[in-house]
Amino acid sequence: MRPPRWWSAHIHKFPVEAVSSCNYEAEVEPRAAGLEPADVDAMWRSVVALYECGLHPAISICVRRRNQVVLDRAIGHLRGNSPTDDRQTPKIPIRHDSPFLFFSASKSMTAMAIHLLDERGAIRLDDAVVEYIPEFGRHGKERITIRHLLTHRAGIPTALGGRIDEELVANPARILDLICDAKPMTAAGRQLAYHAVTGGYVMGEIVHRVTGRDLRQFFGDEILRPIGIRGLNYGVSCDGVDQVPENAVTGTPSLPPQSWLIERALGVGFKEAVRLSNTKEFLTAIIPSGNIVGTADEGSRFFQLLLNEGELDGVRVFDKRTVRRAVAEQSFLEIDAFIGLPIRYGMGFMLGGEWASLYGAHSPRAFGHMGFTNVLVYADPDRELSVCLLTSGKPFITLGQITWFKVARAIARHCKPLSDERQHRFRCYQKL
Repeated sequence: MRPPRWWSAHIHKFPVEAVSSCNYEAEVEPRAAGLEPADVDAMWRSVVALYECGLHPAISICVRRRNQVVLDRAIGHLRGNSPTDDRQTPKIPIRHDSPFLFFSASKSMTAMAIHLLDERGAIRLDDAVVEYIPEFGRHGKERITIRHLLTHRAGIPTALGGRIDEELVANPARILDLICDAKPMTAAGRQLAYHAVTGGYVMGEIVHRVTGRDLRQFFGDEILRPIGIRGLNYGVSCDGVDQVPENAVTGTPSLPPQSWLIERALGVGFKEAVRLSNTKEFLTAIIPSGNIVGTADEGSRFFQLLLNEGELDGVRVFDKRTVRRAVAEQSFLEIDAFIGLPIRYGMGFMLGGEWASLYGAHSPRAFGHMGFTNVLVYADPDRELSVCLLTSGKPFITLGQITWFKVARAIARHCKPLSDERQHRFRCYQKL
């Protein structure tokens, strides 16, 4: 009996070497970053295992340790290898420098644009949103602050419920009108509930009204250009659409009640969200909460900037205090009313933990963000790590996703925390 069309096994398998791309010029000898070759091999094997589980037509990863690139590789196909493609569909190999959609991992970058404005005195995080967008105060939203948006406590997680399509994503002014007209679900600050889309549009409009530049231009001018990143911005040009890997629904079908929660959070159903992400309208718009496009190297480089507390290659973009405040804990493992899990949030970041962590065990100071559904960018100060893992497969809830968690776990296991290294050296010294 043949498996149904949605089953991930329909992703065609190829020899790993034939579908891999490595940036050999960037990758350093592992010992230069305090690792052994076997450590890097183990991390890469975890990525290969993720590819071989059949949930992702393409995967790209970049790992920096001690500001040295130890992995910058990709595996799979740009397009032509999704479950809906047949064997006659042309298959275009992925490259290590192929740009991917970051989806909700974009939130961490939008947050840093807001933090930069606060650092410069242009705004204050505890200002009410209506001070910058007066029409936002309709229906009792006048007490919502910028801090509430950053910490998913604004009470408007579903303001766009069921109405997002290609026409709407290309019309940010209409989206802002819908958000301003929405009634809050809860009072400002009362409940933690993940704002998948809405909060980003409000923050993007604040940037626009304060600076006179749209979020794409401000982010590029003030954050990316000083550190030499040419990509990693909101959307792409029309000419760049074909360079972004095609996202594909994989794994088991989405089922209630989880599928209902996703539809409420995103404004569309699971399959429709994936389809929409491949459209020209989505890929060329400015969607602050969800359409940063960039390479794994660029994502890792951005988080290296944050790991260095605002400075990269001798260029300071953020004050140290700005970065420290952005990643400071705000929610203390409170249950997120939409995700249904206890998540530690900073102001724009999902935080790690000693045991329950997206970033591997024993990562209490790690910070980053997850993207729909298996995208992950983060930094771990204890391990001097900045990591970007990008995928084009969009599985719902499936056992195969355990393999995705194993990638971060393998990285954490083979990149020992600095405290462990110091203790090991001290024990060696005592034996002398």
